[in-house]
Amino acid sequence: MKYVSEFRDPVAAKSLLAAIEKVTDSLGATATKPIHVMEICGGHTHAIFRYGLDKLTPPGIEFIHGPGCPVCVLPRSRVDEAIQLAERPEVIFTTFGDAMRVPGTGKSLLQARAAGADVRIVYSPLDALELARCNPAREVIFFGLGFETTTPSTAITLQTAAAEGLTNFSLFCNHITVPEPIKALLDDPHMVLDGFVGPGHVSMVIGTHPYDFIARDYGKPIVVAGFEPLDLLQSVLMVLTQIHEGRAEVENQYARVVPEHGNPASLAAMADVFERRPSFEWRGLGEIDLSGLRIREKYRAFDAEEKFGIGYGAGPRVVAEPDGCACGQVMTGRMKPLQCPQFGRGCTPDTPLGALMVSSEGACAAYWQYGGARLSTVAP
Repeated sequence: MKYVSEFRDPVAAKSLLAAIEKVTDSLGATATKPIHVMEICGGHTHAIFRYGLDKLTPPGIEFIHGPGCPVCVLPRSRVDEAIQLAERPEVIFTTFGDAMRVPGTGKSLLQARAAGADVRIVYSPLDALELARCNPAREVIFFGLGFETTTPSTAITLQTAAAEGLTNFSLFCNHITVPEPIKALLDDPHMVLDGFVGPGHVSMVIGTHPYDFIARDYGKPIVVAGFEPLDLLQSVLMVLTQIHEGRAEVENQYARVVPEHGNPASLAAMADVFERRPSFEWRGLGEIDLSGLRIREKYRAFDAEEKFGIGYGAGPRVVAEPDGCACGQVMTGRMKPLQCPQFGRGCTPDTPLGALMVSSEGACAAYWQYGGARLSTVAP
């Protein structure tokens, strides 16, 4: 259990919790006047609830759940377009399993498959590429989702497709970037954020310097964190210590994995294949400048939007959320899942209204899966 048990050691956890409580008390933070710490990554949200860290830390700390779930932030218009592609008779539509149950306007990809669409779950875009090799008479489309964590593998897949001269493979690109929505949240006068726990997997690719603006321009501390309970507790302590000392810096708790300047090979592949979209729509945040990626001209033959005439510029962009669905507010930290009037009532894992209830990184899924006593406030 080496390298697992070390980061779940209860004695070390108690020591960190005591230090957190001491700094929290010295800051005068209370349940009614807390320090607001946003964990950007949905994986961190699930870890916090899995290990009960929100209950172990002092009431003077409030965790704000950020927009770090790539499936959750996808607007319904893009889900509808994915289903439109999947329902074409000549298409094999491939996707990560996370996206299968995300509701569009009328149905999900899972429901489209039940109705006859050829939708297949893959574990890598290279799996989709292999399907294209094995099915030369079919058009294979990969639903490209995710932040900078998954973008390099998609980029390498397109490079491989181009090198092999495949003509029946394309990408429906919905890759997005992390720093831009953080800036949008910081620019929102209604958001109260005192510090950030930064994403670990994304930072493994891009490094720590893309977050410099958070400390430099907004005076907020950010600590890039790992995903084990001691990682998160240490990161929270580092954020609180910066606040207590009047500092605002980018610190790297996850240095065993995250290099300062990122992964050069991954960054090079991304730069070769993708460029920034002028803007991209985010659920709950609207259009954010330069926050999405599109395929460069040299790889445009593999762009599903170009090939099938859908996507940006091809139709209406805004699709309203279902009545009573608060996914946008929850995903941007304006509301907790239990405050949504549909949580556990009109919206459950069996009957989801929004992506946050069915994505493996969604905040609502975390509350549902690990909520325990927290769910006692939800009426049947």
